[in-house]
Amino acid sequence: MKAFIALEDGTIFEGVSFGANGERLGEVVFNTSMSGYQEIMTDPSYKGQIVTMTYPLIGNYGVNKEDVESSAPKAEGFVIKEESKIASNWRSEKSLDQYLKENHIVGIKGVDTRSLTLHIRTKGAMKGIISTIDLSPKSLIKKAKDSPGLIGRDLVKEVTCKKFYNAKAVYSKPSILCHNTRFKVIAMDFGIKYNILRCLIDAGCDVAVVPADTTASEILAKNPDGIFLSNGPGDPAAVTYAIEEIKKLLGKKPVFGICLGHQLLGLALGGKTFKLKFGHRGANHPVKDLNTGKIEITSQNHGFCVDINSLNKDEIELTHINLNDNTLEGMAHKKLPIFSVQYHPEASPGPHDSKYLFNRFIQMMEKAG
Repeated sequence: MKAFIALEDGTIFEGVSFGANGERLGEVVFNTSMSGYQEIMTDPSYKGQIVTMTYPLIGNYGVNKEDVESSAPKAEGFVIKEESKIASNWRSEKSLDQYLKENHIVGIKGVDTRSLTLHIRTKGAMKGIISTIDLSPKSLIKKAKDSPGLIGRDLVKEVTCKKFYNAKAVYSKPSILCHNTRFKVIAMDFGIKYNILRCLIDAGCDVAVVPADTTASEILAKNPDGIFLSNGPGDPAAVTYAIEEIKKLLGKKPVFGICLGHQLLGLALGGKTFKLKFGHRGANHPVKDLNTGKIEITSQNHGFCVDINSLNKDEIELTHINLNDNTLEGMAHKKLPIFSVQYHPEASPGPHDSKYLFNRFIQMMEKAG
């Protein structure tokens, strides 16, 4: 069945439908990872986005129930060059096509993803539509133009949990739960990835996950040893309610933020954020630790960034820099127990270049206690 992906600037790519039939709107972005398509689709940070995989062959190892980062896929659509006809892996439980159908995710294959990626790199990430039902280019382009963009849009409210839960209740693996629990952590859920929770638990934390609109007073009433600010989708500046509550938490307890959590923390500290031309999405982004001089190979997924020049250098130390474009990847407060990174240490592409950050959070709580 024929399918189209249309961009707001009038560019059209034709392909073949796979996964669910239908129509989805979103910002069209690309991810350069060679594997991990299941983790990518289920990452809540992709809410509101149509994901293009630059690696040409996708689906060759199938899908299983364990390699997910949330309860269901959050990406609006999925674009690939070639769907593997064979899913061969001892852990595979179903094909990618079947998984997309079951979760109502519209996919398109047979697309020249190299051309689409080069177009986005040149022109920037833009609004688009993927459709298997409306095959009129003119109609699709209009729909893409008229759709809401990401700037000023709060997508956190669409992916955050509805009520408090304990992360240990979600993961029953003995290898995780046998660790001694030393610290009580409150994780603010802006679209948290499951593996972040696993890493915190593995480091010895009893993690309580709370909705994004939980107030500072409610969090402090639980008397945690530390507070974690999670990843998530959309424009950080639009999540004003979270920024205001984070301000009230600063200096009260140790704080660790990742991705959107890092951006929200930057805003709470008086900084500003801006939208990147086409974002950072992939598993091989080099980041330099300015304290050690070491280079970490990192996993990234973000379209917004904290403006380095907007931060008060008397209070904030810049700790990590992206070597591709010199944007901010990490910061720490010079006096308060607060630090954050833009990239994803739990994703382990290095594979363990960035795991020390979870230990740093533990050490910070030990010192504060």
